[in-house]
Amino acid sequence: MSDEAEIIVGRNSVLEALKAGRSLNKILIAKGERQGSIRDIIGQAKEQGLVIQEVEMPKLEQLSKGVRHQGVVALAAPVAYAEVDDILSAAYAKDEPPFLVLLDELADPHNVGAILRTADATGVHGVLIPKRRSCPLTQTVAKTSAGAVEHVPVARIGNVAQTLKNLKKQGMWIVGADMDGTKNYYEADLTGPVVIVVGSEGQGMGRLTKEACDFVVSIPMKGQISSLNASVACSLLLYEALRQREMKEK
Repeated sequence: MSDEAEIIVGRNSVLEALKAGRSLNKILIAKGERQGSIRDIIGQAKEQGLVIQEVEMPKLEQLSKGVRHQGVVALAAPVAYAEVDDILSAAYAKDEPPFLVLLDELADPHNVGAILRTADATGVHGVLIPKRRSCPLTQTVAKTSAGAVEHVPVARIGNVAQTLKNLKKQGMWIVGADMDGTKNYYEADLTGPVVIVVGSEGQGMGRLTKEACDFVVSIPMKGQISSLNASVACSLLLYEALRQREMKEK
């Protein structure tokens, strides 16, 4: 994990990172540790909606590489996370219908990085990643994105279905990609304010996520393999959305 994220070690360092509003993927705390400043760390982390995980002491020893960790280590993201509202505001400021991607429990950092790279190329305004059971922004994601992580805002969200419901209220159309989609992806209208939802590598979209979609599209498969790599499938949808949007502007 050490090459995956910047590691912040020790109580004071983690507290300062929290106070400074650093984008932290996760805080790891030694099992049973609840004394003194650890309580402050847990309190501030909860206020900021961060993921806190209790781990065995050897895990912290491994991550801290000999630095005195005092029972706490934080894993920081390589760039700051954005807010969903700021992403939408930036799209409207450009007089463009918001074009978002939501990654539902995508775990492979290489897929997340590749999707960010395509998102940058196709004019996506922002990518949404759940806080739990999903790959956060790591050094591997940043490297695979070939610099796109610096240009495409990424927001971390809580409950996926609730987030999609809120986006619908703001006029967004939710388009899921799945093998059992009711229409081919190029038959769907992707020109308006849209969120394209891509599921995990093995399971696809979760049931509640799928139910929150306005419609679900599929990619025609003529060969023996029944599905595409998640980042390839996402790329097809993003480029189709870009094609439709450019045609509409002509």
